[in-house]
Amino acid sequence: MAGASLLALLDDITSVLDDVAALTKVAATKTGGVLGDDLALNAQQVAGVRASRELPVVWAVAKGSLRNKAILVPAALALSAFLPAAIGPLLVVGGLYLCFEGAEKVVERMAGPGGGHGAARPAAAAPAPADAAAAERDKVRGAIRTDFVLSAEITVLSLGVVAGRPLAEQVMVMVAIALLTTVGVYGAVAAIVKFDDAGAWLSRFGGGRARLGRRLVAAAPWLMRGLTVVGTLAMFLVGGGLLVHADAAAHAWFDARLPPGALGHAVALGTHLVAGLLAGLVVLAALRAWRRLRAGR
Repeated sequence: MAGASLLALLDDITSVLDDVAALTKVAATKTGGVLGDDLALNAQQVAGVRASRELPVVWAVAKGSLRNKAILVPAALALSAFLPAAIGPLLVVGGLYLCFEGAEKVVERMAGPGGGHGAARPAAAAPAPADAAAAERDKVRGAIRTDFVLSAEITVLSLGVVAGRPLAEQVMVMVAIALLTTVGVYGAVAAIVKFDDAGAWLSRFGGGRARLGRRLVAAAPWLMRGLTVVGTLAMFLVGGGLLVHADAAAHAWFDARLPPGALGHAVALGTHLVAGLLAGLVVLAALRAWRRLRAGR
């Protein structure tokens, strides 16, 4: 009798784990687009750090990302259970923050000398930190704040997949997604920021490895510049997407009128981009006007 009970228990556990694995796969698919934006944003956020500090900075941001998810997963489960109507407005606030950050980067680039990559930040807008350690702390804090918004979207998307499932399954799936996304994204970020170091190591050898190494070293600055552009665009795409999706009825109406296939996807992305840029510029202008009013008092 005891043996039969044990077998039944093991069968139940196996069934639950199968369900968790299947739901985790679905949630990972749904969050795939956000993960691409998350990767581009975080690789861009740690760009410009001294080579010897790149991996410590990535590790610090990864730990901050885990703390974000340790807050967000229980909070999302609690909101889903007790106050589901609050999730939408909170995502809108996060979307506006991302759009604002993107608009601030664009405006500062345009205002800087030459307006291109590597342009200096205007001293009046953002004073340079007193030392490299302070600059690094600022960079880590900024990356963790941005990660919080993206982690919130990943958490809510995962919550939508497990809605209606038993609480234990919800917790296991969301914890699994939190760990997988953090390890995947920041592992890739670490590889990207050490791209040039890998090239320098290969260039020590002869023959084809040396040629490959030199090409990697030459390509590294272009990769980081590209990630800067992609990361800024990702802020508008993710933030604009959160704003566009805020009204479920309007979003459904809009989706129903999109052309099929790749063209419809391109139109949707363009809409998210424009909405994000406009929202970011409005928030940036409002914030600067508020600061001027406070300074004039």
